[in-house]
Amino acid sequence: MPVKFVRKTVGLLGGSFNPAHDGHRYISLQALKLLGLDEVWWLVSPLNPLKQAKDMASYERRVESAEKIAHHPQIKISKFELENNTRYTIDTITKLQETYPDISFVWLMGADNLLEFHHWYRWRSIMHSVPIAVFARKNYALRALHGKAARLYHLYRHAPQDAKRLAYLKPPAWIFLPIRKHPASATEIRQKGLFKVGD
Repeated sequence: MPVKFVRKTVGLLGGSFNPAHDGHRYISLQALKLLGLDEVWWLVSPLNPLKQAKDMASYERRVESAEKIAHHPQIKISKFELENNTRYTIDTITKLQETYPDISFVWLMGADNLLEFHHWYRWRSIMHSVPIAVFARKNYALRALHGKAARLYHLYRHAPQDAKRLAYLKPPAWIFLPIRKHPASATEIRQKGLFKVGD
């Protein structure tokens, strides 16, 4: 009997990780469990186009914070964007799919990112390139689900019980997962002086 080839599934969590915190780890663990993924890759962005460089710690320091927080065999810290000189999410996804044709990727994001998604460069192309899993985040769930991206692509939204199929669905395909909200926030960590940009 022939052995059926099963593609490796990887969740992509992009961000500045300025700094990485337990909220990133929590979403990654939820993604591994709920989506049935093999791994989650943290794509540490050299510079998020929507954020100010002056508020950003060095790339090395942000990678270091990610490595310290991840602490899990299925969570990998990736310098892919730096190594391939990709600045925008759509370029990163395209290059990843070219580099790893045997991997099924899922883009992971918090509800706060879904709310702002229509501001991302070529965001519709992202929707049509990779399945997307959106995780509930404190104070954002309801607004995000009534935001522009969610409304325009409401016909492509799948139910939470389809989560383990998401990686294999043809995009556009997205899902909202109403997980317990995690309170961690990189902005609050910086505001409290626990991660000083100039250090």
